Amino acid sequence: MRPEVRRLEAAMRGLDYIAEPSIVTAVHLARSMEKPLLVEGDAGVGKTEIAKVMAGVMETELIRLQCYEGLDANTALYEWNYQRQLLRLRMEAGEAAAAGSAATPTPPGESGEAGVDRLEDVIFGRRYLLERPLLRAITRTDAPPVLLIDEIDRADEGFEAFLLEVLSDFQVTIPELGTIRATHRPLVVLTSNRTREIGDALRRRCLYLYIEHPDFEKEVEIVRTKVPDVSDALAEEITHLVQQLRGRRLMKPPGVAETLDWARALVTLHCDRLDADIVTETLGCLIKDYHDSGQFKAAEIDTLVAAARAG
Repeated sequence: MRPEVRRLEAAMRGLDYIAEPSIVTAVHLARSMEKPLLVEGDAGVGKTEIAKVMAGVMETELIRLQCYEGLDANTALYEWNYQRQLLRLRMEAGEAAAAGSAATPTPPGESGEAGVDRLEDVIFGRRYLLERPLLRAITRTDAPPVLLIDEIDRADEGFEAFLLEVLSDFQVTIPELGTIRATHRPLVVLTSNRTREIGDALRRRCLYLYIEHPDFEKEVEIVRTKVPDVSDALAEEITHLVQQLRGRRLMKPPGVAETLDWARALVTLHCDRLDADIVTETLGCLIKDYHDSGQFKAAEIDTLVAAARAG
């Protein structure tokens, strides 16, 4: 591992993110080459956490765009503050009415048009612009932010095409204001749970990283790091049982996020070792699907607990 990658690994570990060399290298290259990083993997493996940790490493702002079906450019980019604009128009109209009786008549023409132009310049100025995540990431002037575009696979293909255009030049054109270019290119992290296939054009624009579920040793280390009050024996039993569940045909297998939730729940309940009763009572921390939960009867849970305690 090269020294700069090793330093980044240490910085991420300092923020409690246990990263494999492939993850650290991909993040380092995305930052150095100023290219977006597309991160895919099952839910709960730590994709979103990469952006959060990098914002901490870089000591900068994390700007998050949560994608969903029907997301459009206006919601992601900018909107005009119509309420403030209308208020300003009413104020201008009131001031003009109050001054009209005292003012000397002016011939119609250029002065009136100049007043309209001035008013348009005011109400369509930056102070009346509501910056949404993409524009906020571009207009940040003091330091490059981290832009997290979360669950891009949930957005429509049309939005994906719009996003590709923004990420190509990191500039946007607002008709009333002109073209706004990024002073600092943000570190862009896109995540996908693979609910649909991402287009080839966007993939080619990005560096790519796929995150697998961690192996036993790494997951135990993650549990011990994130839940420091858990005992070593319990951390190992938790990880053994979770990894058994991932080997089954589940609709929604538990990710690392569920492992940590379960560990915190067991610590809250002052558990030192697993037993069938506590697993049954807290199974909802791991299993989040009705059909999956129906697979785990008493005898099945006994078997899982025995295997976890045996290691």
